[in-house]
Amino acid sequence: MIGIVDYGMGNLRSVANAFLKMDIKAEITDKPGDIDSYDRLVLPGVGAFGKCLENLKDNGLYEVTVDFIKSGKPFLGICVGMQLLFEKSYEYGEYNGMGIFPGAVKKFEIKKEGEYKIPHMGWNSLVLKKRHPLIEDIRDGEYMYFVHSYYAPVCDFSVATAEYAGVEFSALVVRENVAATQFHPEKSQQAGLKILKNFGEWKC
Repeated sequence: MIGIVDYGMGNLRSVANAFLKMDIKAEITDKPGDIDSYDRLVLPGVGAFGKCLENLKDNGLYEVTVDFIKSGKPFLGICVGMQLLFEKSYEYGEYNGMGIFPGAVKKFEIKKEGEYKIPHMGWNSLVLKKRHPLIEDIRDGEYMYFVHSYYAPVCDFSVATAEYAGVEFSALVVRENVAATQFHPEKSQQAGLKILKNFGEWKC
């Protein structure tokens, strides 16, 4: 069973329904005591980094999520749920993240007015950097759906990247049992559903 962490900052029902379409059992929970019982865990996120972090901690879900990551069981962060896994964010201040992945989350800088818009919203193509079970049957150049104003840097754990406003950023990162996507797989049609299916079958 896959658990989807409910801390008031995620597109939870869409994620749960996407797993259901792949015949994968998943349920939403806001109970810290439930977290350890799941085989896999998903941390979605919509909104500002600092508020997501605050809500996780206020609802008693931060430490149990970190403990789940340390357990070695498969874990997936989505959008801000991915950014929380990096060392730091500069979104409306400076915040420390979980530090699973190296680097700081920063805002896209638009150098020429009208050239790009923030947030980066819509379809963008992936550049596959290395092979991994999570991108099985995903082709280089595959389009995924993004909604974000801040981005995570490319690092040694970047499996796929994308580019916007002249910046290459991490679109999919994996380190041992921890994976995360900047794009929304639940909104990315068949390609996104395939990544969720791959996560449901991932033996890390």
